[in-house]
Amino acid sequence: MKKILLTLLIGLGFNATFAQWGPPGGGGGMGRPGGGENGRPSGNTQKPATLDLEANVPKGNSKISGNVVDDALTTAVEFANIALIDITTKKPIDGTMADEKGFFSMKRVAAGTYNVQVSFIGFENKIIEKVVVEKGKDVELGVIKLKQSAKQLDELVVSGQAAMIEEKVDRLVYNAEKDLSAKGGDASDILKNVPMLSVDLEGNVSLRGSENIRVLINNKPSTIVASSIADALKMIPADIIKSVEVITSPSAKYDAEGSAGIINIITKKSSLQGLNLNIDSGVGLRGSNLGLNGNFRKGKLGITLGGFGRAFYNKSAGETTQLLKSTGVSTEQNQEGNHFGMFGRYNIGLDYELAKNQSLSGTLAFGLRSFDRDQILNSSSFLNGSLLNSSIRDISSIDRSNSMDANVDYIRTFKPGQEWSVSTQFSQNKLINNFDSDLLNISNEILSRQKNINDNLNTEITVQSDYVSPIGKKQQIEFGAKGVFRTVESEFEYLLANPTGSFSSDARNPSGYLNYSQNVMAAYASYLFSTKKKFNFKLGARYEYTEISADDSRGNIEIPAYSNLVPSINVSKTIKASTYKLGYNRRIQRPGLQQLNPNVNLVNPLNISYGNASLNPELTDNVEFSLSKSIKKSYLTVSLFARQSNNSITRVSFASDSIPGAIITTFENIGKEQTLGTNVFGNVILSSNWTLNGGIDVYYRYLEGFQTGLTGISEKVSNDGIILSGRLMTNLKLKKGWAMQAGGGMRGNNINLQGTQGGMGMYSLGIRKDFGKKASFGMAAENFFGGMVMRNATDTPVISQKSVNYMYNSNIKATFSYKIGNMRFVAEKKKVKNDDVKSGGEEN
Repeated sequence: MKKILLTLLIGLGFNATFAQWGPPGGGGGMGRPGGGENGRPSGNTQKPATLDLEANVPKGNSKISGNVVDDALTTAVEFANIALIDITTKKPIDGTMADEKGFFSMKRVAAGTYNVQVSFIGFENKIIEKVVVEKGKDVELGVIKLKQSAKQLDELVVSGQAAMIEEKVDRLVYNAEKDLSAKGGDASDILKNVPMLSVDLEGNVSLRGSENIRVLINNKPSTIVASSIADALKMIPADIIKSVEVITSPSAKYDAEGSAGIINIITKKSSLQGLNLNIDSGVGLRGSNLGLNGNFRKGKLGITLGGFGRAFYNKSAGETTQLLKSTGVSTEQNQEGNHFGMFGRYNIGLDYELAKNQSLSGTLAFGLRSFDRDQILNSSSFLNGSLLNSSIRDISSIDRSNSMDANVDYIRTFKPGQEWSVSTQFSQNKLINNFDSDLLNISNEILSRQKNINDNLNTEITVQSDYVSPIGKKQQIEFGAKGVFRTVESEFEYLLANPTGSFSSDARNPSGYLNYSQNVMAAYASYLFSTKKKFNFKLGARYEYTEISADDSRGNIEIPAYSNLVPSINVSKTIKASTYKLGYNRRIQRPGLQQLNPNVNLVNPLNISYGNASLNPELTDNVEFSLSKSIKKSYLTVSLFARQSNNSITRVSFASDSIPGAIITTFENIGKEQTLGTNVFGNVILSSNWTLNGGIDVYYRYLEGFQTGLTGISEKVSNDGIILSGRLMTNLKLKKGWAMQAGGGMRGNNINLQGTQGGMGMYSLGIRKDFGKKASFGMAAENFFGGMVMRNATDTPVISQKSVNYMYNSNIKATFSYKIGNMRFVAEKKKVKNDDVKSGGEEN
């Protein structure tokens, strides 16, 4: 089979030619669409620069290859131009373009003597003279160093550098390593600045208003993510994140999980030969961190070691008023709390080149989480204005977890574009969610004590195999199979005690357990082709069969097996400086651990919550149309999307039958959800070293379901509204290694079935000073004029509840990083990317 051309990747909009010339503005390369830098369409109406190649040049069977780096041997020069020059005529007769790793390979070179010219904007041209090519023998030029041009060095900017935000064929890419304000933070600090994403005060992430998403780390899932996205993000240091990919129209290769889409967090990797060590540290008013990451690579073997620890400290306050309309009992509550958490993640990875076309890699990662919250809760209940009772509770909550992820991946390349891979993963997460509550009198003397113990264990085993192959020049086929074997075990009990003495079981809240087993078997196939009129199509289908067995202390839970056929269609076309994309896909949202866990949360006895082990998955259909256009030095993307979910997993609240004035919250499969909206994102290059970008998200949300009415009978209910959010960010590069960044964003009120979730705003400012290539120092501040305030409301025929939460998360921090080691550049070995995701557990 012939090598598949890069134009087969969906959304590439340039002509199917063997080689493209000029900087990224002159054409695409290595998986990027043609056009301006970072895959953007060029706003220049002039014809892209091309080489005037000699006609009728003889072809041979030799190859010239090499790696292009900057003269400091620290960075690959991606998409550099390589020209083969006739030594007699001095004219180019062939050429190619380096990939994003700086590697190039020029094939079918005839025997002879040539000059090789290497060039890229921002660097001085380099000519390698008298390169002798013998018949049938390959020539390896090794590492080719390009020196930055003096003019560009004065301006401290390289024209070909990646922008903060890139719009690619099927995803938006946020280059987090350029985010100065998030230095010393965690992944949630990064995601706050990513277009289309929102992060609330608890760290929960939503995409276009939906929390039904999948989160991957380096294209792989983890049980820590399955248990809680918010906790998982706190365990990933911002300093090791290279980029964040937001995938709103996933292909058939991805698991069907995640109604709204997929968020893929890419961490930094080293492709340098030798030994190095990176030290990242930070100290702030609300958190401190220390990270050590080392890389060793020699010959065919590569080893990575990493460790990260972060401590944070915060305080909160809140007020809640609620009314039970059926009884007239009203309640007022206020609370003050202090939070302290410690998070750590440690990993080791090895990769080895078994042969020229085979590689084996493995990683082992451990995660630790410790989150303590001390809270004083004051409650008063009234009937017709008269005080019924009041209480004071001193509550200590303890959340602990330790996770482990082990991966082994094998990949074999048969021909360019033809690959087979096998990926395996074992993932486990142990969680402890306990609290102790002391009931106090007005003199702060203990009247009674209560304890809740909840132990959970999540285990997942994944086996996957994928095969991809070109068919001719403009077609590609891909297919694979995957099995995910998942178990959840949860045990809980409540204990009571007098002011002194030992604890005993609480007869009103008996102990219990949940055993939940879920097996998902899947197979997929996708077909990609490009037409003569430059339309690109990627069609695919995925079949998933899910079987579940579950039991608790009351007996077996009957959940029938189910199967789903999940189609996906993506079409794109580029016309001059504009790229049009249309996509449709169906997604599944299976219930997660927090939604399944039957443990009754009585931290606040007037606001009780528990999960529902009988939940079924919800199905979502997504349609998206987008236009990306370059206008001079500005770049604009406009997206329209529609989403409908049936059998929606929804949070519902109702009055307690046994506790006067209490409200109970759980999850049910009720009704449907419809969303229609638009995203507008723009990026403006104000000067060679100053950029401005921002976006607006506007969408209409309609929810429909059932709730309990005043008569105790279930009745139909609906709610709708418009949600608005936006963000603005600017980056400025100065002379002598200085850089600045400022940004802010807001999210309007979100619409729920029974009310609204309050909006919020945030802002940040960061500066950094680089000391050569080795060290940097920075300062950053966020929400420095005060913390955040969030107002929530719930209103039904039976209950009315309003709450105000205050988070004093103003922060000022200092960061420092230092690199140690002597490295030299080599081409990075290709590794398996397990793009599939696994099910379970985002908190809704």
